[in-house]
Amino acid sequence: MNCYVRLLIAICVGFVLYFLPIPDGVDPKGWHLFSIFVGTIVAIILKPFPMGPVALMGLLACTLTGVLTFEEGLAGFSKSIIWLVVIVFFIARGFIKTNLGTRVAYWFVRLLGKRTLGLGYGVVFTELVIAPFMPSNAARTGGVMLPIIKSISEALGSSPKDNTEKKLGSFLSQVCFQGNLITSAMFLTAMAANPLAQALAIKQGVEITWMTWFTGAIVPGLVSIIVIPFLLYVIYPPQIKHLPEAVGLAKEKLKEMGPMSSKEWTMVGIFGVLLVLWMVGDNFGINAATAALLGLCMLFILGVIDWKDVLQESEAWHTLVWLAILVTMSIYLEKFGFIGWFSGSMGKLVEGWSWHAAFLTLIMAYFYSHYFFASNTAHVSSMYAAFLAVSISVGTPPLLAALVLAYFSSLFSSMTHYGTSSAAVLYGAGYVGLPAWWGNGLIVSVVNIIIWLGVGGVWWKILGIW
Repeated sequence: MNCYVRLLIAICVGFVLYFLPIPDGVDPKGWHLFSIFVGTIVAIILKPFPMGPVALMGLLACTLTGVLTFEEGLAGFSKSIIWLVVIVFFIARGFIKTNLGTRVAYWFVRLLGKRTLGLGYGVVFTELVIAPFMPSNAARTGGVMLPIIKSISEALGSSPKDNTEKKLGSFLSQVCFQGNLITSAMFLTAMAANPLAQALAIKQGVEITWMTWFTGAIVPGLVSIIVIPFLLYVIYPPQIKHLPEAVGLAKEKLKEMGPMSSKEWTMVGIFGVLLVLWMVGDNFGINAATAALLGLCMLFILGVIDWKDVLQESEAWHTLVWLAILVTMSIYLEKFGFIGWFSGSMGKLVEGWSWHAAFLTLIMAYFYSHYFFASNTAHVSSMYAAFLAVSISVGTPPLLAALVLAYFSSLFSSMTHYGTSSAAVLYGAGYVGLPAWWGNGLIVSVVNIIIWLGVGGVWWKILGIW
């Protein structure tokens, strides 16, 4: 299909929505922005042009129609989470340039390299170990996991640069992403929006402690960690499944590399500082983005990377443009009241239903409405309290409602490449195309819902939560 035809289809979708009758109670600006947002997403899916130009066209539509001023359209560029995503790309360059990433990759392969599936489980269990201590899922993905994945993949001959990403890198990237969301759901301290959900629940009389959160999540979370990598291995298999010579190759390469260089040790030291700051920096007023910026400046000062390395990191700058614009649209959908209208409409829909049917409908709407969001925190801040209040009002046990909505506040990011910062980091690495990302994400979302409501429901019954 010609690129102009695909662009015309997206424009027509947005145009039709724009001129439909505006529902009662909806701010006209909110409805018009929603139509432009949907048109932009359709264009991103159809890919008439790369995402950067498509996002800029969406921004142009917002400003030409008067939905947003040009200054408002740039609001997303000032968000710290956007710059965290971009900066971790630059930090990852330090792992590559010093060969530390390659060395870690060979260590990983030496330990788990007989089967590709084993490497996948190694990635997700690494996430499980570090998740409780790092409240930024983007920092975990971009700062820790991405350098490992890229290095393992390239060491075994899989890279998007030469169209060999499907050999191994695509699979590991998807396992890493979905594992990141599962571990984010399992720990109160694993994702920035989790404490926000906890605070909103407390305002409605529902207390969630760290241990309450973890106890409720441990069983369905572990089941997801076991099932999802295998599911991806089946529906999105790597071309290389067995690696009979990988362990020997890894040992040989490590021997050839010799002892760690001074630059590698410098990278280890800077990375150690970053890990500590990502774990405890909030206690001292240092958020994840500021910590990442400090790490990047240390890389400059100590000569690990230079400004030319940063300028050549084209995917980082590309991600900055499209992600910031989508985040801007998401922010103003909430500000213009569209999200509030949607939440209120769901409350009216389930009036008079049994709490089981009502709660199931509510949590499904809460989960899949994340297609409208480019941030977990934005979704939680705009919809969690409203959906919790409606859930409790129809008779859902309060703690059950608060926990399920909180767990889903991480898991609902599985579907799109823009729904959370870790998605933007991994998608920007280029290992997985858009159709595969959305297709895999939809399947994984259904399986996760079945696991967390099925296995989790039984576990929560045993715990007496409902």
